[in-house]
Amino acid sequence: MAAPTQQNITGVIRTYSTRLLGFIRDRVKTEADAEDILQDVWYQFSRVASGEPIEQISAWLYRVARNRITDLYRKRSTDALEDLVEEDEDGELYLKELFLAAPDTPETEYQRQVFWDQLFAALDELPPAQRDVFIWNELEDQTFQEIADRTGDNIKTLISRKRYAIQHLRDRLDTFYTEYYNA
Repeated sequence: MAAPTQQNITGVIRTYSTRLLGFIRDRVKTEADAEDILQDVWYQFSRVASGEPIEQISAWLYRVARNRITDLYRKRSTDALEDLVEEDEDGELYLKELFLAAPDTPETEYQRQVFWDQLFAALDELPPAQRDVFIWNELEDQTFQEIADRTGDNIKTLISRKRYAIQHLRDRLDTFYTEYYNA
């Protein structure tokens, strides 16, 4: 790597490191996860920076960080499926019969993976505030008070954001549910 490129990479790391780590910390449970993700972002940046120039470095870095955070949740969240199961108006559990009662077969493993892919695609469609509240509360088991303390938002605002997120997820995942549950 040439000296000017090395200086450019070092300057970018020095400029964005603290803010990027704070951004990642707000979205993951542990400091170790945040540091691992930041390390991955810098590794990917160092590989790309030696090639073509990146037009908007800040946007690129934050997009890579978001992708790494999503990858982390995809890897971990398959164990917490029961946390996402909601009760409908009739008191029936939504998706529970499909995934938790079914024996582990290649077909059910495939269905689970498709579900998680669909869920995270639907989460990516949400405004960041709604997505973050849903992930923090449902996937990370944080209370609304903990989220309010971190973000400074009113608890009622956070509850409202989560409600909109759940409505979107239910609408978006309804086709998936109907297709697999009625199969």
